[in-house]
Amino acid sequence: MKAAVISAIGEPFVVRDDLTLDAPLGREILVEVKASGLCHSDIYVATQAGLGTPVPIVLGHEVSGVVLEIGPDVTEFAVGDHIVACLDGYCGHCDRCLVGETNLCRNYPTGTQRTADQPPRLRLGGEPISQFSEISGFAEQVLLHENNAVKVPVEVPFPQAALLGCGVTTGAGAAINSAGIRVGDNVAVIGCGGVGLNTIQGAALAGARKIIGIDLLPDKLELAKKFGATHVVNPAEQDPVAAVRELTDGGVDHSFEVIGNIKQTLQQALGMLAPGGTAYVVGAQSPSQIMEISPAELLFNKTALRGVYMGGTNFKRDIPLYAELYLQGRFNLDDLLSRTIGIEDVNKAYEELAKGGIARSVITSF
Repeated sequence: MKAAVISAIGEPFVVRDDLTLDAPLGREILVEVKASGLCHSDIYVATQAGLGTPVPIVLGHEVSGVVLEIGPDVTEFAVGDHIVACLDGYCGHCDRCLVGETNLCRNYPTGTQRTADQPPRLRLGGEPISQFSEISGFAEQVLLHENNAVKVPVEVPFPQAALLGCGVTTGAGAAINSAGIRVGDNVAVIGCGGVGLNTIQGAALAGARKIIGIDLLPDKLELAKKFGATHVVNPAEQDPVAAVRELTDGGVDHSFEVIGNIKQTLQQALGMLAPGGTAYVVGAQSPSQIMEISPAELLFNKTALRGVYMGGTNFKRDIPLYAELYLQGRFNLDDLLSRTIGIEDVNKAYEELAKGGIARSVITSF
């Protein structure tokens, strides 16, 4: 099959046609990829040394498609089902999973991986190759455990469905699950890209009073209003901390840093909190990034800093919910989709994504 391969950290994607997938074993499903979103996390892994990422590797994890074949022990899926893949897989039998906190699975990611005595799922030119996040979605097909996928209604278009697998779930989940925003809370979101827009959208669904979108790009600020931002702030024009505190008469209950790898914005997220507020680290940070925090400031301001991974999601519950809300016209997926591309355009699309002018590109042709 055809797939986009990273052979060394920092090198561009190379499209190859000599990859093969093993047959499904146990609880695995084989899926024909219909759409694969270009997430910042993939290019972060492709370019960041020191993460321990094995290469060569096939990246990509925002996937929607159709089930082609199922393993003998699969109970949740049938051939022909429309699915969305999610990298937040889980074992299903540890104490966290048994109480519904699958995002805190104690056996992640080994709970959905093949064992050492089983053949590799993915091969490149006949040799084993790493499978990213148990998905490797920049490819014509994927082979994954059923606890890395969820069924969605066939009425949801494949490009929009793919976005549910990461960007939507991370952003909306940060607001709804991790922050537990309540009616009347005030919220600030730093970074109005694909994930940030969904954080704004989640806050609006939860009933936040004021939702302030913060970004340097005017086009993104206009898009933020479409997703529920009641106010927008451009840091190039005014101090974002002072602006947020003025708009909210003293600060927000929840602030979200959704850019990643920028120490200054994390400090700003803390600075715009009201007493008792929490700042959430949503954007991926470099392992070498160090931030200085005053414990006294947290103590006397009664504030907190919390990391959020994948929006604290139980994706088997959340993704079908967002899909249903989309079909009801209550959840915006269409404006997240900037354009569809072919797999050969993946490098160019990531270059454009880095410039900040688009929300999401999605591969729909291989």
